[in-house]
Amino acid sequence: MSARTRELFGLLPVSLLVSAGFAAVLITRTQDVSDATATYGAVFLGLCVFAHLFIRARLPDADPYLFPLAALLAAVGLVMIYRIDADLARKQAQWFVGGLVFFVATIVLLRDHHVLERYRYTIAAASIGLLMLPRLLGVTVNGAYLAINLGPIQFQPAEFAKLGIIIFLASYLREVGDVLVRPRVRPLPIPRQLLYYGVPIAAAFLLALALDLGFAAMVLLLVFTVSFVAVVRERPSLKHFGPLLLVWGLAMLMLILIRDLGSSLMFFGGFLALLYVATARLSLAGLGASMFVAGSAYFATHISHVHERVEVWRHPFKPGLVDHQGYQIAQSLFAQADGGLFGQGFGQALLELPGGGTILPAPHTDLIYAVITNEIGLFGAAGLVLVYLLFAYRGFSIAELANDGFSKLLGAGLTAVFALQVFVIVGGVTKVIPLTGVTLPFVSYGGSSIVANMVLLALLLIVSDHARRERARRGGLV
Repeated sequence: MSARTRELFGLLPVSLLVSAGFAAVLITRTQDVSDATATYGAVFLGLCVFAHLFIRARLPDADPYLFPLAALLAAVGLVMIYRIDADLARKQAQWFVGGLVFFVATIVLLRDHHVLERYRYTIAAASIGLLMLPRLLGVTVNGAYLAINLGPIQFQPAEFAKLGIIIFLASYLREVGDVLVRPRVRPLPIPRQLLYYGVPIAAAFLLALALDLGFAAMVLLLVFTVSFVAVVRERPSLKHFGPLLLVWGLAMLMLILIRDLGSSLMFFGGFLALLYVATARLSLAGLGASMFVAGSAYFATHISHVHERVEVWRHPFKPGLVDHQGYQIAQSLFAQADGGLFGQGFGQALLELPGGGTILPAPHTDLIYAVITNEIGLFGAAGLVLVYLLFAYRGFSIAELANDGFSKLLGAGLTAVFALQVFVIVGGVTKVIPLTGVTLPFVSYGGSSIVANMVLLALLLIVSDHARRERARRGGLV
């Protein structure tokens, strides 16, 4: 069976899921299932088949599983949003069609993704401008500057900026990756290496004891010390560390100016993933991660809005929080607990009070994962996370298969930032990390999110088609 045939068969259960999901929601509302449920599934299948035929014509060697996985996530999102609000589901369906248009346009206009390397600085400047745009023209939502209003359309620039930042970093690190890791001295004997690392570690340990640091702070200081010593030992060119400091500074700037904790973590985490792929040095990733954690900890105690988010995360049930900020995460935890292992069933979760009012704030965006857990239980929510893991697995497989540095880094970076976005929102809803305004890819309501992720999907398929075609030409395809 060819790759494209496997892709087509993978779309069939997705359309059945749409029909079954809409039917389950309608049964809870009207006790009567009309032909509309089959129509919804047929229309969704028709759109997916159109995209499949386009991929078959333009990218015949692309990965056969990525698009069905994305379609499955979009189908879950449409069903859940329809269960929450039929009007929002109609708008989300329109955005899905718009996302397909951008998907097709990306593939048509970008015949060779390597052309992006020529415009890396322009793309980087435009991406930083997009990040700053909400601060200049946007309005605050829960204390953060996330979106701007373009007439009737609300636009989240960070969704598109993440693509531009990854393209720039993939291009830059492809060029300077070897310079960053090229050692300029001979390896030391084992006894001297123990001395070289042992003295700084002992000094850091004594400093931690003198300052009476906690366990977490002590571990962070030791990781930073070991990473810093390893980086200094290799003596890389300091001028090539400009992007590391720039991206770290940009991430910290986002915490202060834009107040977007989720995007800050997503951008810097994606950069560390790319840095590791480009250099294969844990020391560089450890140095960057420790700098980010230390900067975040500092801002959590010295910047008011960051401190408030951290307090809400640590004590969501604490009385007297400013403006009842803990209500959102507390209700999220209650909703997930109410779902149990198998859930209440489609349409059975209690989202609105009988006398008016909302029990679960923002159920179609920030807390849609909590609604999913409530209605299909822990097992269903774990299945959704498994789909995301499969998507990430296929994305990293594309990066591994790529035969040139830029393609490898681009595929890894796009997949890493996608996976981190899932971690940020699921981790926030489940109280693993502070809750932020990041959307759940392909599932949460939002035009910017679904369009940007369809472009991300198109870029991954372009890289995949190029890599698999080259591998087949050279003899054999993994």
